[in-house]
Amino acid sequence: MAPPIVGGIIGYFTNDIAIKMLFRPYRALYIGGKQLPFTPGLIPSNQERLAKRIADTIMGSLLTPDELKNLARKLLQTERIQSAIYWLLGLALEQVQGANEEKAVKIVANILRDLLGQSLPRLIKVMARREDFLESQLNQIFDQVLLELRLTEAQAVQLSGWLLETVLPPDALRQTLVDFLTDRNIRVIDEGFREKTSGTYWVVANLFGVRNTLTRLRTYCLDDREQSNARIAELVTSLGVQDRLKELLQNLSLQNLPVSTVRQLRKTMRDSVRDYLQLKGSDVLQGLSDSIDWNNVAALLLNRLRTSDAVTSALEPVSQELALVLERYLERDLEAIVAQAIPILNIDQVIIDRVRATSPKDLEMAIQGIVKSELQAIVNLGGVLGLVIGLLQTISLLLQ
Repeated sequence: MAPPIVGGIIGYFTNDIAIKMLFRPYRALYIGGKQLPFTPGLIPSNQERLAKRIADTIMGSLLTPDELKNLARKLLQTERIQSAIYWLLGLALEQVQGANEEKAVKIVANILRDLLGQSLPRLIKVMARREDFLESQLNQIFDQVLLELRLTEAQAVQLSGWLLETVLPPDALRQTLVDFLTDRNIRVIDEGFREKTSGTYWVVANLFGVRNTLTRLRTYCLDDREQSNARIAELVTSLGVQDRLKELLQNLSLQNLPVSTVRQLRKTMRDSVRDYLQLKGSDVLQGLSDSIDWNNVAALLLNRLRTSDAVTSALEPVSQELALVLERYLERDLEAIVAQAIPILNIDQVIIDRVRATSPKDLEMAIQGIVKSELQAIVNLGGVLGLVIGLLQTISLLLQ
């Protein structure tokens, strides 16, 4: 019975020792300054080469460019991309609140300040040199606003009253009359009446003349200001000047002018606007930008964006459109992107570094955890084979 028992023990423990020698000892052992053979174990002594072979196997058989493209297609499906973009847009809106609000306000304020104070003036100054700059827009404003503009009765009453009270009060009319009735003008009027009138008016003009009358009128306006102002006010009232002004203003419209005049006015307005923008447009916009509190404007804008239903409802269609754009881009350039990403990711080097950094003990535990039952089966098989060989040896001895 000794050969089967001894053979089974030898076969079992020989395989067990052989499997353990794959990993142990973890470090080299020395006696008398000489390294013992089979130390360290097979895997620790060849861990560098093992790491390289594992990386080559994974990159050559598992993570091939085609497999990476298939993996990228699965990860970058339209629904996933849309969800990611939607999440990013929502996160961006949330980031403008709380601690990041002040930073966001400063960024938006600087953008608005540069847009209105720097970029827009330069752009307008360059574009205003074109003959067709704002041509259609100004023509539309002229045709739909100015050409159709007509004062209502209430507006005409208010404007005529303002003209008589502020622009043409009695004192202003009196002073205008005094300025007009200079000695030269009086002489010219008197001579004109004398030379160009006929009949009864010629007799009156040559016998009495108008010089004395106009001179006395001027003297009266200069000496008795209050009374002359009162007389002028009475005259304005009795003549119904305000009603006449109201009727004139109410009937005032560009549509009553000839077509050629209207066209010329439209062209003149367009040229005037373009010339003004060329000369002073940038200065006006710069001054307007300097007078605006952009931080306050940016804060109001961001608050409106956060609470706007239009912005919230637009997140989903915007994310969907961006996802479709990205999908079309990926369909065209996915192969090139993957080819550029593989060297950047350097997956094989990551695998090598990871295997190198794993201690032999952890490596043994990892492998044992995966194929522990298979390794134990090899040990058991060694015992069975030793037992069988021992039985054959016993049979041979008995036969002899």
